[in-house]
Amino acid sequence: QRLSSVFLLLLGLSLSPLLGQNTDVLLQGFNWESQGNTMGWYNVIGSKATDLANTGIDMVWFPPSSDAADNHGYLPRELYDLNSNYGTQAELIAAITALHNNGIEAIADIVINHRVGSTNWADFQNPTWGCWAVTANDEWGQNGGTPCGSWDTGDNYSAARDIDHTNATVRSDISAWMNWMKNTIGFDGWRYDYIRGYSGYYNGVYNDATNISFSVGELWDNLDLNNTDPHRQQIINWIDDTQGKSYAFDFTTNGILQQAVYGELWRLSYSGVAPGVIGWYPSRSVTFVDNHDTGSTQAYWPFPGTKVMQGYAYILTHPGAPTVFWEHFYDWGLHDDIRDLVQIRKRNGLHSTSV
Repeated sequence: QRLSSVFLLLLGLSLSPLLGQNTDVLLQGFNWESQGNTMGWYNVIGSKATDLANTGIDMVWFPPSSDAADNHGYLPRELYDLNSNYGTQAELIAAITALHNNGIEAIADIVINHRVGSTNWADFQNPTWGCWAVTANDEWGQNGGTPCGSWDTGDNYSAARDIDHTNATVRSDISAWMNWMKNTIGFDGWRYDYIRGYSGYYNGVYNDATNISFSVGELWDNLDLNNTDPHRQQIINWIDDTQGKSYAFDFTTNGILQQAVYGELWRLSYSGVAPGVIGWYPSRSVTFVDNHDTGSTQAYWPFPGTKVMQGYAYILTHPGAPTVFWEHFYDWGLHDDIRDLVQIRKRNGLHSTSV
């Protein structure tokens, strides 16, 4: 018997009568080391399409696919060049096609807060941009460059040039690239990287420009376990900035759950409701146990390893749109246990606003 009684006890949910709520389960389709896979990572994803469909996975989040200055894709260089350490453009399309043939959507990791030049700080090519695309307070200016855009609308990112989303040409070019990713490559939605670096208003603009039904943003900040409201309020403020057009990862729930699984279960109730974003805005919350940053070989904020299945028991039986991490599912020997929980969620009709 794979599921212990503690997992089943967490199923005490009734179903909301509201229609149109999100019933999807997302899989993060990579970890921090996937870029080094000798098979080509897109080929690996494609090979798992049938198994993922049989499990009940609805969406797979791909790693950043554009040419980049780093091995993992988070310092994008030429946006339209999709030959990367994860595989070729043809292999990417083949993997997405395999998922589509199994009824699964593909989510692209969109890194648009920042960009690097082809040979220097800001010689942007494909698409070609000038100094006007760089925020006025970027480090480029402090190193003898000439950024001439507007002031940044979010936090500074020192590893690359901060892009000025207030510029109409920047917005038009990004929207055109994203529509190409959707219409030519086949992506169905977006995972927005480092959204604290620019105003969430622009994520709403890009969602409108691409007419997609799902996107999720990553806003990761320090959490004070003794005062969690400011943390989740910050995430909800970003969702509001998008005019409710995007989901956000529920880092608040993740942090509280990491502490709760050590026996502090009282943390999981706050005035009778869940203490994370799922307690205030479940219809726009994406829950998770670990990702390529918090866990994997980076392990910046890893979920307690011996408690991972308790984490999945919680997120797969509670509101929000839950995420399964590839590493846990395929590398940790937890495939069948996680699959059982996903199927319990599906059989009982649980969704993002179940209560």
